[in-house]
Amino acid sequence: MMLLQCRDKKLDLSQPRIMGIVNVTPDSFSDGGHWTDPRRAIDHALALVADGATLIDIGGESTRPGARPVSPAEEIDRVVPVVESLRGCDAILSVDTRHPAVMEAALAAGADMINDIQALAAPGAAELVARYQAGACLMHMQGAPETMQSAPRYQNVLSEVVAFLTERVAEVGTAGVRQAGLLIDPGFGFGKTVEQNLVLLRHLSVLVDTGVPVLVGMSRKSMLGRLTGREVGEREFAGIAAHLHALSSGARVFRVHHVAAMRDAICVWQAIEEQA
Repeated sequence: MMLLQCRDKKLDLSQPRIMGIVNVTPDSFSDGGHWTDPRRAIDHALALVADGATLIDIGGESTRPGARPVSPAEEIDRVVPVVESLRGCDAILSVDTRHPAVMEAALAAGADMINDIQALAAPGAAELVARYQAGACLMHMQGAPETMQSAPRYQNVLSEVVAFLTERVAEVGTAGVRQAGLLIDPGFGFGKTVEQNLVLLRHLSVLVDTGVPVLVGMSRKSMLGRLTGREVGEREFAGIAAHLHALSSGARVFRVHHVAAMRDAICVWQAIEEQA
């Protein structure tokens, strides 16, 4: 059995799991401004859990292409009240941040996991996660959110992403982060062209073969818009297709906005596979 252990919570990853997105930001690309009120954000998170999410990812800083950073203090003000109110729920509470000060405040408030686009590269970040025995998702990103989509370049995007994430898993392990609490994320749309994203998706099994559970997040992203011509709010069907391909390649966790749709798609996929 493959288990994800985040502090005192354990999640069986022999079944695919859904991470519901709760952005408490005014400027996220898809739902910016929808959940800035803490009460609305909390109610939305609980609704996502009722729909089938076993992880909730709370973000207080937009990292969309071209986004400007916010101060850790502002990010803490957005995130911590939501974490504190949700700490008693059944889901694993993840906080999407790259700043150690925010990580510490979130973990002290009851978060179980850190989802970091910089793969815990900031000084002290890995040691902080280790001290709390928290989980972590390590993501690959080329560049920074402000400029990452200006001109992504790779000799071989697949081998470079796999090498980076393998190295980060080893490095955070040296800092004391337990491997049982790790997920890895190839970072679709984070410093990658549509073609590079498709290479990663087509060969995702190579990342799965590292043995660390893989999280994918393509929900409503611009790559789907480029492929379909759809606007942000019309990309759910495309996201389901992309995530089901990732599921067939061995991905374990799916970070999405529309949890119920993803849950239903997984149910049908599993029923088909059980008859094979």
